[in-house]
Amino acid sequence: MAVHTQAQVLSIQRMLQALGYDPATLDGVIGPRTRAAIRAFQRDHGLRIDGVAGPVTCARLQLLVEPRWLAIARGHLGLAERDGPASNALLLQWATHLGLAYRDDAEPWCGLFVAHCLRAALPTEPLPDHALAARSWRYFGQACAPMTGAVLIFWRDQPKGWTGHVGFCIGADVDAFHLLGGNQGNRVSIVRIARQRLLGARWPVTVPAPVDEGLSPRVARAPLSRNEA
Repeated sequence: MAVHTQAQVLSIQRMLQALGYDPATLDGVIGPRTRAAIRAFQRDHGLRIDGVAGPVTCARLQLLVEPRWLAIARGHLGLAERDGPASNALLLQWATHLGLAYRDDAEPWCGLFVAHCLRAALPTEPLPDHALAARSWRYFGQACAPMTGAVLIFWRDQPKGWTGHVGFCIGADVDAFHLLGGNQGNRVSIVRIARQRLLGARWPVTVPAPVDEGLSPRVARAPLSRNEA
């Protein structure tokens, strides 16, 4: 039988919930409702129905809900720029590791954040030239439909300009994509960006793109983001 830590079980419960399987309370405990949710997921996806979140079941959950680079991105939620003339040392460390000419927190760093998460998850994945420039991500990987974990590229200021924004798709509502990204309110956060600002959606070439099953529906609880610089 698979043995998980409380944090791992909580992650499993959240993934089940995101896919519409109700584990009841998100408490990090595999109780009867969580086990029933696991069985329902296994039944719907042609897996052995045993109610155990073993390696095969967990791998399928992660593929459908949260690619590894997205899990890494979530782990940085709340990471912020430094106030004043100093810069966040972690951002500078990422740039050094990636060989990017990022000098300080005064520069837009949405591209740096995406590059770091993808490189940490996929060491052999080719990154775009000029990865600090958001619109350069239009040439990353392979084209795909907007889906969970996809890299979404948006225009800023005007559609045919040079400024832009990039981050990871985590869902959508009728008016907007929900984006987990850096330099959103000067920190790693989740924002809503109008659908009409989308320039493209991309997926790594070293990972097979999943079948597009549509985006997780999200509730529009926040106003649209207007300027992510």
